Amino acid sequence: MNSFFKTLIAGYGAKKLGGGCLSTIVIFVLIYFALGQCNRTNAQVKEKQINPKEVMINHTSNANKSEIIDFNK
Repeated sequence: MNSFFKTLIAGYGAKKLGGGCLSTIVIFVLIYFALGQCNRTNAQVKEKQINPKEVMINHTSNANKSEIIDFNK
């Protein structure tokens, strides 16, 4: 969703639902965040998930190297 329209929708919803200054700001942020979450694709959601079958082990001798062990083999 376009950021401009997201801002307009969140502003209108906050104006209608908000009672005071602080609650209007909080409702605006919540609606804006919710509209941003609806725009995410499945690839972005899957990218954030952790595969429990992969374990990352950091080497104590060299902190920059890491190894991924796949238990499916």
